[in-house]
Amino acid sequence: MILKLETERLILRLYTYDDYENWYTQHDCRLPSQYQYDDGRPANISSYTEVCFNEQVRRWQELAKADELYQLGIFRKEDGVHIGKIELYRILRMDYQWAMMGYSIHNQFWKNGYATESVKAAVQAAFTDMGFHRIELHINVDNEPSIRLAEKTGFQYESTRKQFLFEHGRWSDFLVYYQNRDDDSSYQGDS
Repeated sequence: MILKLETERLILRLYTYDDYENWYTQHDCRLPSQYQYDDGRPANISSYTEVCFNEQVRRWQELAKADELYQLGIFRKEDGVHIGKIELYRILRMDYQWAMMGYSIHNQFWKNGYATESVKAAVQAAFTDMGFHRIELHINVDNEPSIRLAEKTGFQYESTRKQFLFEHGRWSDFLVYYQNRDDDSSYQGDS
């Protein structure tokens, strides 16, 4: 499966084995963590090996082919630099056509509008090219930057799921933001 999206400044596409050096370099160039939900520069960058990356790419390709996960690298058009990723997880097809989206921009590229541009493109592709009807974002209740991005890109708050995800040794509440195909003002195709 080939999935490639283009915006004015960015290309979003499935990773290939050739992306390793670019991927590694941008992880290595991350700034220290800027807030609680920013991973910052990896503590053990030496574990980011080409062998591990290639295994991940192989697995991501299998998952995309199985319509389970689409792990898209985000690359700047002007110079090809890897700036982050978008993940689309199929939750349920059948009569639901339901997916969850995740996103991450390397912190050295923040405040350039790349996340907004990427999310908007991925939402439109999820509706038009991938046939999803509903996309959800699951956001930590105190992750203000992610909440602002959700609202800026047309997602609506739906609910707070109590004890939804086990992380850091405890169950955490998460906000659910959603967008339906019919709600997407950027969608230009038939309903």
